[in-house]
Amino acid sequence: MFDRAFDEVMGYEGGYSNHPDDRGGETYRGIARNRHPDWSGWQRVDKYRWHDEFPDILNEDEGLQELVREFYRKEFWNRISGDEVSEISHDVARELFDVAVNMGTYRAGTFLQRALNLLNKHERLYPDLRVDGDIGPRTLSALRTLVKDKGEYTLLKMLNVMQGCQYIYLAETDQSQETNIWGWFRRVSIRKSISKRQEV
Repeated sequence: MFDRAFDEVMGYEGGYSNHPDDRGGETYRGIARNRHPDWSGWQRVDKYRWHDEFPDILNEDEGLQELVREFYRKEFWNRISGDEVSEISHDVARELFDVAVNMGTYRAGTFLQRALNLLNKHERLYPDLRVDGDIGPRTLSALRTLVKDKGEYTLLKMLNVMQGCQYIYLAETDQSQETNIWGWFRRVSIRKSISKRQEV
């Protein structure tokens, strides 16, 4: 479950970068040094810094790749209850994981809770959730009920709309972030494997 979501999200993250407009500064596979200076992988990155094949050689370090995988599982997947969500819907888990990686786990949780509150038919499916970003038992129960009763297609569309709106807001309020728009919007899409169910 995690491995599949990780591989999909890594398709957006790329390798090493140090772009002046990136708020995270130096970044490897989406891990920003400014935000995660204590990540043990930086020691390995620094070891190769003066190598002739830097940064490409980083991708050949299996130990570094395992540190990346462990980081994403601990910092993002576990914090959005990824295993539990994936048991209900892998596609929802993958979408939340992507949002968590790019915008933080709190925002991923609040996007889900806001969408679930809007899709509960005035609490006829389940009681409104407290929007606190914590994907705990009540949120999981509501998600399970919604997917069983209505499917996940509209929920995924709503999660993507909220993700896209946040990107637009970030770029409009900070012109330096406009350079990220093309890359950000590669992430805003419903996977083709999802088929629309008849929803009433």
